[in-house]
Amino acid sequence: MSPAASGVHTPDAHRVPSTDQLDRLRAGTRMYDAVIEEIDGRRIRIGDHWLVDYASCNYLGFDLDEQIIEASAAAMRRWGTHPSWSRLLGNPRLYPLIEERLTELLGAPDTLVLPTITHIHMSVLPALVDGGTVFVEATAHKTIYDGGAYSRGLGARLYRWHMSDLDELTRLLRSADPDRPRVVCLDGVNSMTGNVPDLPALAAICREHDALMYVDDAHGFGVIGEHTDDERCPYGSRGNAVVRHCGESYDNLVLVGGFSKAYSALLAFVVAPTKVKEHLKLAAPPYLYSGPSPTASLAGVLAGFDVNADRGDALRAHLYQLTKRVLDHLRGLGAHTPNRHGTPVLELPLAAGRDLAEVADLLWRRGIYVTLAAYPLVPRGQVGFRLQLTSAHTHEQVDALNAVLTELADRGALRPATP
Repeated sequence: MSPAASGVHTPDAHRVPSTDQLDRLRAGTRMYDAVIEEIDGRRIRIGDHWLVDYASCNYLGFDLDEQIIEASAAAMRRWGTHPSWSRLLGNPRLYPLIEERLTELLGAPDTLVLPTITHIHMSVLPALVDGGTVFVEATAHKTIYDGGAYSRGLGARLYRWHMSDLDELTRLLRSADPDRPRVVCLDGVNSMTGNVPDLPALAAICREHDALMYVDDAHGFGVIGEHTDDERCPYGSRGNAVVRHCGESYDNLVLVGGFSKAYSALLAFVVAPTKVKEHLKLAAPPYLYSGPSPTASLAGVLAGFDVNADRGDALRAHLYQLTKRVLDHLRGLGAHTPNRHGTPVLELPLAAGRDLAEVADLLWRRGIYVTLAAYPLVPRGQVGFRLQLTSAHTHEQVDALNAVLTELADRGALRPATP
């Protein structure tokens, strides 16, 4: 019996192999465990060295927005820095206001906000699986797999499936106990490739087998949204996440997302019917026991809704143009990136045999700060680096980035695109 068929498969990237490459990178580059001394827009200073930051996930630039900063300061004067109750004991009015506005934005049945997506995966997902079967897509974020592994520890069965083989998912669903919950987990906008799943096809499979689909759209919420006749770019309008972007409904679907990326705030949410929401208040430990998000984050989210309504589509259009310039440049260089949908998450695997430490050193010297994807954090075949564009970047900064990408391509460091 194969590991996947046994229900106990652990993806390669989640084992505990040798960390030699990671240790070398930590010793040879300052892009791990960096202490950032100062920021200036999307520039950061580490020691006395200034770099343009392409590791930030503040996609809409809300971390730098004066309207949001002022609203957060005003709220702290009213509420203090931290509402020190668990949500079960007490909720500042900020919480229900957020849930009301979020529910409207998403066109959802109801929403529940908790501190982080990781909290949700480790508490809400096991509550939904409830000893049944959980199916985690192979490239989904590791924290989803961790939630599945925790569910397995509580008696569930855990399987891995691949986005490229929907027949595999169908076979696995048919083999699972139909009398127990079955939950299919995946990323919305994938955290490495930036790609958007075929949500309608997946939803049809899940509904046919009465399985619940569980979608983590951490990188999509705030960036992609519903399609309208007057949308300003292919990301769509309003930034109301992958379900609306794909024209899907919330029937048999739980959407998980966070404000820590596009909205630059420590807060996350789960979309669920009101009856399920009320159940989760007791079944999900973070609602009962976790400390809450700080006041600045709660107020920042509410102010972010206003900015999103007034200027969000313009920010997304600028973000799309910056991202398109980088993707077009990579295509012109003949370099490979798995990003097919133009979202601002760009994975760049290295050419075979190239040393990530050498690439990181060149990027550092050229003033480009990135997310390094080293083995064992990713499988060996995906070693490289990730870029994230934000609306706070400038065209001049993208010019400089493209020049460095050209230098890397000329040195044969980037994986060539396949014909």
